[in-house]
Amino acid sequence: MLVSLDFAEIEALQVQERWQDVSGEMVSAAQRVESGGADFLLICTNTLHMFADEVQAAVSIPLLHIADATAYAVQAAGLTSVALLGTRYTMEADFYTDRLRGLHRLNVLIPNDQDRRIIDHVIYNELVLGKFNPESKDEYIRIIEGQVESGAEGVILGCTEIGLLVNESHINVPVFDTARIHAQQAVELSLS
Repeated sequence: MLVSLDFAEIEALQVQERWQDVSGEMVSAAQRVESGGADFLLICTNTLHMFADEVQAAVSIPLLHIADATAYAVQAAGLTSVALLGTRYTMEADFYTDRLRGLHRLNVLIPNDQDRRIIDHVIYNELVLGKFNPESKDEYIRIIEGQVESGAEGVILGCTEIGLLVNESHINVPVFDTARIHAQQAVELSLS
């Protein structure tokens, strides 16, 4: 079963910092998925994994966490140090980085504040609107190259839209597209 939330409504709640309302929407959606007969649950966005604990507590089916799926892929590639790009929420809040660092023992590099603002701006003002600007791609590549110079062995595209702008052909280190990795984990679990 699929439940889709209106991104514009969720984004408006985020901007207003109405986190309890966002959490409530997520929990309600998860409960509908469970009541529809699903065997497991996915949250198909990195940022909204900030509510993964609340969602998991509200249902009895397992939640496949996008950061876990990604960490397993990073570890399978033999890497221990990765850059994380995503929304400011994903890069700056503890819900994602702490999971990668604590549970999976990865060294996670985060771009500086100015670069985080650029990444976030491109996500919310271009990518989610279907705009793909060459200048933005160049900025993302510059940011990633800077993270590689700082010790990142690979890069996590920690927003499901980033893979629409940059991919393995643009970067000289392994790229971990969370949307693709998460979907693959779901398919494998479904077929097992």
